[in-house]
Amino acid sequence: MYPNLSKAPPTAPTLAELYTPKLLTVLREGYDLARLRRDAVAGLTVAIVALPLSMAIAIASGATPAQGLVTAIIGGFLVSALGGSRYQIGGPAGAFIVLVAATVAQHGMDGLILATFLSGLMLAAAGALRLGTFVKFIPFPVTVGFTAGIAVIIFASQIKPLLGLTLAGAEPGPLAEKLPVLWAALPTVTPAAVAVSAGTVAVILGLKAARPHWPGMLVAVALAAAAAGGLGLPVATIGSQFGGIPNTLPMPHLPALTLARVVEVLPAALSFTLLGAIESLLSAVVADGMTGRRHRSNCELVAQGVANVGSALFGGFCVTGTIARTATNVRAGAHGPVAGMLHALFLLLFMLLAAPLAAYIPLAALAGVLAVVAWNMIEKPAIATLLRAGWGDAVVLGATFLLTVFRDLTEAIVVGFALGSVLFIHRMSRATAVETNSPFVAEDRADSPRGGEAPAQDPGVVVYRISGVFFFGAAASIGSVLDRISTDHRALVVDFAACPFLDSTGANTIEGLAHKAARQGVRLYVTGAAPDIRRVLLTHGVRPPQVIYLPAVADALEAEHTA
Repeated sequence: MYPNLSKAPPTAPTLAELYTPKLLTVLREGYDLARLRRDAVAGLTVAIVALPLSMAIAIASGATPAQGLVTAIIGGFLVSALGGSRYQIGGPAGAFIVLVAATVAQHGMDGLILATFLSGLMLAAAGALRLGTFVKFIPFPVTVGFTAGIAVIIFASQIKPLLGLTLAGAEPGPLAEKLPVLWAALPTVTPAAVAVSAGTVAVILGLKAARPHWPGMLVAVALAAAAAGGLGLPVATIGSQFGGIPNTLPMPHLPALTLARVVEVLPAALSFTLLGAIESLLSAVVADGMTGRRHRSNCELVAQGVANVGSALFGGFCVTGTIARTATNVRAGAHGPVAGMLHALFLLLFMLLAAPLAAYIPLAALAGVLAVVAWNMIEKPAIATLLRAGWGDAVVLGATFLLTVFRDLTEAIVVGFALGSVLFIHRMSRATAVETNSPFVAEDRADSPRGGEAPAQDPGVVVYRISGVFFFGAAASIGSVLDRISTDHRALVVDFAACPFLDSTGANTIEGLAHKAARQGVRLYVTGAAPDIRRVLLTHGVRPPQVIYLPAVADALEAEHTA
């Protein structure tokens, strides 16, 4: 019997299984007042965390704090209502600060909104085409590297408000150009801003250690606003910089859609799409690990796409799944997506009722919040583990990190993925081996349909056992071994019993071997080939009578013995 022939083929998931929002799943399971209470508590907890973060991320991105809140309200509601994860919290994310700020600087605010709109369409299309399964193939060193790089850039972008610096001109975007300008502006340090930012960081870290369940960021920002207003500190605030925030949502409207403008912002939209897909699905995976649930990746991408379109219609910017807020949602005891929807409604309530209070928040306090966020983004234990794991992972990590900091995020991900793929191919090729004329073991004899013992090894018969994946990375080394047949041999046996996969390059190697064997009058036996492997070989012309297919090595030896 051929290996794996008795296994039933896996059934393909239905459209309902792929795209039904988790909200419908939770409601079908039964939703009562107790579950609503759990979701309300979790939603309020997440809203308290998201309130200062949404405004801080927006300001650091070159947008207004009101746009940050709009993004969290509209995007957060749609991600939870339509998404494929029970616990995902959507909104503006620190990982996008670099890309959003660069887009605003290059294309203006209307270009950012258009790029967000186009990114939403691309994300929805990616989900509809079922590409969500492939996003998770990004190597771990790449995600760690670009996350650490983004953290460095975020912190560098906050040095000016942290220190209250006054710059002669516009602040450069690239880090290599930014640092000399900031260094030259050090004599303009504002002691009050330094005190506010340092106090904000101290309160956040102190509460995290002493009262971990308290909303440290919100408390720190509220205390900073009270101190700045009560003491009359000479620091920039949301009110002085942006005139406060409105207490209503803007009316939805389509961004200006012209072909020239679309082509202009398309690279930014592609970057938003790539990072948004990676960040949101990574966040969903983290939630799965914390809860034991499973998200629907393609449904999640469709929801992220709709959320970005919705955010752009209301003047917001990029929406994605946020790992920290999603983890907070899980720890707060959320039951399902209603918690994320309520988190958006609580933020809307703040915007409607308490918008004037936001005018007193110092920018230095929000910079302190982002400094803590940047530090937490760097996965210190993961970096240490990857550096110890070997030179290959360290190179991928380092290249991704450096390209993120000094070049471009999209370029960093592409190069990191390419390096990770080459590293994987190298490792897989070393794991594939071929054994020649190894002594037969009991398992080989048991495979014979006639039973009994296999004949003694004939020196005129060469047996090769291929173990591991026979693919293009290993084809050269295996081909050089298989090619060592001569006219002194009567038969050649190639055993695939320990080979789980064969690609076209490997099949082409066997096809060349079959031609050489035929020219030299050597009979070629292929044994132990699973149906998939045999199908690939037949497709590439490895067919009888040039090749004889048998279930096991023992069968080939017996056939040659009796020939």
